[in-house]
Amino acid sequence: MTIVPERTRPESAITADEVFAAHLGGKLSTGLTAPLQNARDLAIAYTPGVADVSRAIAADQTLAARYTWANRLVAVVSDGTAVLGLGDIGPRAALPVMEGKSALFKTFGGLDSIPIVLDTTDVDEIVETLVRLRPSFGAVNLEDVSAPRCFELERRLIEALDCPVMHDDQHGTAIVLLAALRGACAVQDRPLADLRVVISGAGAAGIACARILIAAGASDVTVLDSRGVIRLGRSGVTGEKALLAAVTNPRGISGGPGEALDGADVFVGLSSALLPEELLARMAPGGMVFALSNPDPEVHPDVAARHAAIVATGRSDFPNQINNVLAFPGVFRGALDAGARRITERMKLAAAEAIFSVARDDLAADRIVPSPFDPRVAPAVSAAVAAAANGDPDSE
Repeated sequence: MTIVPERTRPESAITADEVFAAHLGGKLSTGLTAPLQNARDLAIAYTPGVADVSRAIAADQTLAARYTWANRLVAVVSDGTAVLGLGDIGPRAALPVMEGKSALFKTFGGLDSIPIVLDTTDVDEIVETLVRLRPSFGAVNLEDVSAPRCFELERRLIEALDCPVMHDDQHGTAIVLLAALRGACAVQDRPLADLRVVISGAGAAGIACARILIAAGASDVTVLDSRGVIRLGRSGVTGEKALLAAVTNPRGISGGPGEALDGADVFVGLSSALLPEELLARMAPGGMVFALSNPDPEVHPDVAARHAAIVATGRSDFPNQINNVLAFPGVFRGALDAGARRITERMKLAAAEAIFSVARDDLAADRIVPSPFDPRVAPAVSAAVAAAANGDPDSE
């Protein structure tokens, strides 16, 4: 059986003193894998013994993967421009979040990671910095980088580095959303291809979610930004949005959220824009609402439940939490286990399928994804990603 904890206490019950005490001095420290208790241990771990290892690596650089931690180390990189719901708060204020991400990598994926916050928003400078640091890590998790720069930055880093790179705000969210939607479809015995999906938000997560749903077989996806439905020919639809417009909105809808939600089966909120209850009433019967902005969802789950059969949020104090921790530890673990140089679309789809497979035996309207604490999730995701990488030439 999947371990699904009861609804946790509201965030308001957590005191500020409790939060600050938990972060005092940071949340990370390094540990040792070799003993260091006497002079002999010192001579082995450091000088003179370490010189033998360094000489060997100098002669054959591939040995670094075996005799250092770099090959299994994830760099958690941010410029602090799009942190949680806080926005552009800068690298120093972003560091506690990156430390938290590293803690999740260790707890859920068994991977060591290092938070790196950069005091620049220049894409060229970030790319150059990480290229120069490449000998120190084995993968890059981009975090909390604002759109649209995040698209260019991820693309440039994938081209420049010979190791896995993934912007988790995009692809981690997309993977878990797809897994959750697969679960919701199974609960209702409905095929994904038949659903009308509306995504509110055309930032990093919104665009990635639209793309993965289409790749998984969704045939009717409509995306909204602050100006309304994204469609070809509309003002402001350029760059990534223009690419998205070419593959979404097959019925040629124009207007705003009201027009988009008319008869829709699925609402996905990734914009923080409040959704009036009367617009939810325009959805088709048996609808699904994924109000994922955190901490304040686009519509309160209790309100959404008046109009939708299945409701999910990004919060931990309601059922069906869409939490990226279901995806990214296993995705990176699987990519590194397979020795992959790229995280491909096939690997992301495999990750979503693995999350869904864990939830399959216990599916219900209030349980469409596994608990983040279900110990089966990360191993299932990492195994599926590694298998997909081994059969995917694009990962090499």
